[in-house]
Amino acid sequence: MKYVEVVSLPFDVLADPTRRRVLNLLLGRPRHVGEIAHDLEMSQPRVSEHLRVLRDAGLVTVRAEAQRRWYELRPEPLADLDAWLAPYRRLWTERLEMLERHLDTMPDVPEEQPRQAAEEQ
Repeated sequence: MKYVEVVSLPFDVLADPTRRRVLNLLLGRPRHVGEIAHDLEMSQPRVSEHLRVLRDAGLVTVRAEAQRRWYELRPEPLADLDAWLAPYRRLWTERLEMLERHLDTMPDVPEEQPRQAAEEQ
């Protein structure tokens, strides 16, 4: 599988805001479906659908413990996304540094007086 294809699946999955909210919950610790459903104020079947998509994309793992299924975040696919984004992050960092250098060369502009003080004059 090509690298871009490996990265595109997590992007597709994470396009859904509910799935991002699920991952945010799992960032702190593993959780079971009922807990996630409660925190997101959603039905368990809807949460289970989102968890299945996240699991199929490799973003979470599941382990059974008695009658509960515990879901845990898998950071590896997110590391792939981070690696893919790195050149773009460098591009923006370089551009912001160029802007900062440009602003440093501009003459200082006196700050405006607060509106209330200006109106009183």
